[in-house]
Amino acid sequence: MTTTYEDTTAHAPEHTPRMGWAKHAPEVYKAIVALEMAARKGLDPALVELVKIRASQLNHCAFCLDMHTKDAIAAGESVERIVQLSALEESRHFYTEKEVAALELTEAVTVLTEGFVPDEVYEKAAKHFEEKELSHLIAIIATINVWNRFAVTTRMVPGHYTPGMFK
Repeated sequence: MTTTYEDTTAHAPEHTPRMGWAKHAPEVYKAIVALEMAARKGLDPALVELVKIRASQLNHCAFCLDMHTKDAIAAGESVERIVQLSALEESRHFYTEKEVAALELTEAVTVLTEGFVPDEVYEKAAKHFEEKELSHLIAIIATINVWNRFAVTTRMVPGHYTPGMFK
């Protein structure tokens, strides 16, 4: 069941999106979709959704959180693991070592406050992923960050996504 939040008597009103950027830049949208499809090849689909959720949490992207939590649940991911992503530091035991390495890499690539990805974070990921798979993981992290930036900048409205609607 998909819940939308259109009842303004029970909830705060939705914000208005600034623009429908994909409509105005369809060639850019199509290029990012192509990058997304290429990046996800060879990666575990459940891991891809966890990475997208974690990056979207860090970027405060409500639209992408709505989309990727729904996609993750539709793909069989547990609500518990999705909820615990926001407290990864204390919730590592919900994830495999490989997933933790990917999520830590996601955090390092998404939040570049140090100006680089720390060697220990990269090396940990490299221990769990072969170079081709790691290359794809880095690409999927970069791609969700691109999507987040478009969605946050244009104020895309969360709550209306249904799993698979953009496929």
